[in-house]
Amino acid sequence: MGSQCGNSDLVVRVVSRRTVAPPPRPRELIPLTTWDVSFLSADYIQKGLLYPPPPAGLVDRLEAALAKALEHYYPVAGRFATTQQVGDGGCSVCIDCDGQGVDILHAVAEGVSVADAFPPDADVPRLVQSLFPLDGAVNHDGHHLPLFTVQVTELADGVFLGFAYNHALSDGTALWGFLNAWAGICRSGDKEEFELQPPLLERWSPDGRLPLVLPFPSLDGLIERGLSPPPLRERMLHFSPESLAALKERARQELLAAGDEAGAAAVTRFQALSSLVWRCVTRARRLPAEQTVVCRAAINNRPRLRPQLPHHYFGNAIYAISTEAVSAGELLERGHGWAAAAVGRAVAGHTDAGIRARVAAWMDKPVLYTLRYFDPAGVMMGSSPRFDMYGCDFGWGKPLAARSGRANKSDGKASLYPARDGGGGIDAELVLLPDNMARLEQDQEFWAAVTPDKKP
Repeated sequence: MGSQCGNSDLVVRVVSRRTVAPPPRPRELIPLTTWDVSFLSADYIQKGLLYPPPPAGLVDRLEAALAKALEHYYPVAGRFATTQQVGDGGCSVCIDCDGQGVDILHAVAEGVSVADAFPPDADVPRLVQSLFPLDGAVNHDGHHLPLFTVQVTELADGVFLGFAYNHALSDGTALWGFLNAWAGICRSGDKEEFELQPPLLERWSPDGRLPLVLPFPSLDGLIERGLSPPPLRERMLHFSPESLAALKERARQELLAAGDEAGAAAVTRFQALSSLVWRCVTRARRLPAEQTVVCRAAINNRPRLRPQLPHHYFGNAIYAISTEAVSAGELLERGHGWAAAAVGRAVAGHTDAGIRARVAAWMDKPVLYTLRYFDPAGVMMGSSPRFDMYGCDFGWGKPLAARSGRANKSDGKASLYPARDGGGGIDAELVLLPDNMARLEQDQEFWAAVTPDKKP
């Protein structure tokens, strides 16, 4: 094809594009829920995995396995469709499952090594952004763009699979279930030893309103574009199991000393890590002492609903929860244990009743989320170390590293990944404005908890 994308550090040359479709099946329309529609103005998810040098015929092998995976995950191969509702002037959005297909791009980054793109204990190079397709696409574009595209980029000594996935189609839990199913089919080859758990494709909403009728004749006027943040620095930081255990124990001891036995008993590694990021980023920003700050986190609604929504539900079932607001000065004064417990209270308070109340509130005033909703004084803990990223073995070895593209990033966002060596460690992809990152790099408390990383 000869198309190129990149910057002064890297030129990626796309050499082929293939469209992959599932086996023919009856056409089906699957309605989007409130959780799905709210993402239509946000960016596609961009996540990717680095692998060792692959065998010959890689793209053919990936294509064949992807077609088999799409037989079970056929909505991924569809497109969005908006229909006007006669009489009330509203509209509904659905997935038109008619086998339109997904794309595989085969690309080459000539002369670029793994060491160039994945240096340990350093900023994530900008050239990584060129390893992802559909840059700049928002989820509403799924009306005409594929809902899933993978860019297979050959490096000098490895290969990177960059995924662009429509967030209005599903959340990360469902995405990584799909990717692991594809990888398992590819790994097993012609053998039938891989047992795939079929996804639950039927959409579900707490209020039972499906199809969802929105009070707008069209959503076109609600879609915002060009909201890219200013230049940011990005680092992938490793926290070993031992470091996380020490952070948790320090929070527990502080809470016990303050007489909060319940908070001390409930504290988790996630809460302790969130506390560290929240407080140290707040300190690095040099906010006025009276500035109100919060810590937000993405949370899975499935196990918190009553009855629970099955883990293999394929769709969006997430919310962003928030700690109580506190002044920057008070946050830093109260310390690590209090902040960890504040995150814990936010998690514990996210109940079935609260989820249903948020759905009802959204229906009263529908909102499409964009980068405008990121709080410049807060932090956001996204993604999840529970996602089985390093289980995506396509048959020539487990991933060596995980990265994300430019999409959905703003100052103060930390995306959490499982550590590649297993054992309970966590990698945090932290994004900050350059001045804030420079000050964080001088924060002794923060860097005492960071574990030196290794080369992929």
